[in-house]
Amino acid sequence: MELQADVAIIGGGVGGVSAALAALRAGKRVVMTDPTRWLGGQLTSQLVPSDEHRYIEDDGANASYREFRDALRGYYRSHFPLTETAKADPHLNPGHAWVSPISLDPRVIVNVIEELLQPYRSADRLVVLMESEPIAVETSADRVTAVTVRTAAGVEHALTAPYFLDATELGDLLELGGIEHVAGRESQEMTGEPGAWPTADPTDMQGVSWCFAVDHLEGEDHTIDRPADYEYWRDLKPHQLDGRNILSMGNDLDATGQPVRPDGTPGKRWSLTPNLDDDVIDLDHRNMGAWNELWNYRRIAARRQFTPGFYRSDVVVVNWPMNDYVGGPLFGVPDAAHHWDQAKALSRALLYWLQTDAPRADGGTGWPGLRLRADVAGTEDGFAMYPYIRESRRLQALHTIVEQEVSTTYRGEGGAERYPDTVGVGHYFWIDRHHTTGDGRGTGGLPHPFEIPLRSMIPVRIRNVLPACKNIGTTQITNGCYRLHPVEWSIGEAAGALASYCLDNATEPHAVVESTTAVAEFQRHLTERGVQLRWDDSKRW
Repeated sequence: MELQADVAIIGGGVGGVSAALAALRAGKRVVMTDPTRWLGGQLTSQLVPSDEHRYIEDDGANASYREFRDALRGYYRSHFPLTETAKADPHLNPGHAWVSPISLDPRVIVNVIEELLQPYRSADRLVVLMESEPIAVETSADRVTAVTVRTAAGVEHALTAPYFLDATELGDLLELGGIEHVAGRESQEMTGEPGAWPTADPTDMQGVSWCFAVDHLEGEDHTIDRPADYEYWRDLKPHQLDGRNILSMGNDLDATGQPVRPDGTPGKRWSLTPNLDDDVIDLDHRNMGAWNELWNYRRIAARRQFTPGFYRSDVVVVNWPMNDYVGGPLFGVPDAAHHWDQAKALSRALLYWLQTDAPRADGGTGWPGLRLRADVAGTEDGFAMYPYIRESRRLQALHTIVEQEVSTTYRGEGGAERYPDTVGVGHYFWIDRHHTTGDGRGTGGLPHPFEIPLRSMIPVRIRNVLPACKNIGTTQITNGCYRLHPVEWSIGEAAGALASYCLDNATEPHAVVESTTAVAEFQRHLTERGVQLRWDDSKRW
């Protein structure tokens, strides 16, 4: 079956949804696909409903993203029995998590996304193919002419459109269409980055996490069946962790009770206190002591925010250091399917370890009252529909963003690079590089609030494909701060708006970016949409 549209968006994650809204609001007809049953990607099917952004409440986001966040809070005020204090809080945080100013149930996010899209579904201007993945891309003369997707039921659809947006979590269109891209770590010679490795390795990628949600019911036993491979994971000491067990509360304690690494240097140790009720919310990420507590780290429902008795327990998402899978990448290697399976197996073993063998502060082991919340994940096995992807294939763009353009180490107090062709802004607490599937972990550091250059969204060759999520022209290092939720939303909006702008003005992305006049006109168009193009000079890390 052939489906035609003005803009075809492959991938329904954060960037894909934002891109679709931008194109739809510009009067375009859109077809969008997603491999799961939920739109929203990181926010929903991957169970990472957080936007970790130091300034997010009053700066650094497009009007459309603020509308989205307001709708999330409004949904709670309209549908949940909040306390009067929580209901009146303009910065309502249902999960009261210290890592995010708005952490909440992914099912609420799904509902709000559907509400935003429903008018366009009703008007037959939006077609969404769920549980559908791209399997083939047709090209001609440096243009993509069609993308074939296959549904879970085996039905194939040929999608045709003047513009295709790659909003897949792993940059699938880049690979299938033979569009120039990179993966894994680059070398210093490739990028000129001081923090890059001397050698490149396209299979050395940040680990993924297969998330799940739990609550804790004291006095009850919700221990899952012992996984057949539990001993393997319990005893595993990946070389990336320098001799530490992956299933552990971090580094061991020395004779004085301080965490210490195997080499004797100071380390980090985490704690878990089910249903901890405290006032620590460290949205600035400067109170490092708060980092040790896992329970309120990514909590998505805090009982204190709701009328007494409504929740039997807090609900937390387990996206913790223990389920960062570093055994191998999910693409680019012959045994990729094995690593998909192993990533989930690690999380299953982690749950069992938490219920049975994890050390408690009182000297005991395990919390059998931890209950897997399959309903929160929307799956039968209780684990997220899709692993949390930190690193994708990345477009070879007209400009590649390097660490010298954003890092406080190299920019000092001067702020991030100001791009003449900025199409949005973003920020993250860190240039966050988790342990990788190869040699471990590279340098990171702190990023200044940064801009998104249009040139980093334009392929070096293909004329009608745009990246719409974490697959823009970054390096492995700068991907560490450009990959988060609010940034991906801004990238998606810029991509959807650019495709629509080109259709309306009979031009194409390369022509826009090559003309200072056209760039300025497109920027005016974005500003009218409520897109923030720059930070004011006071915003520094």
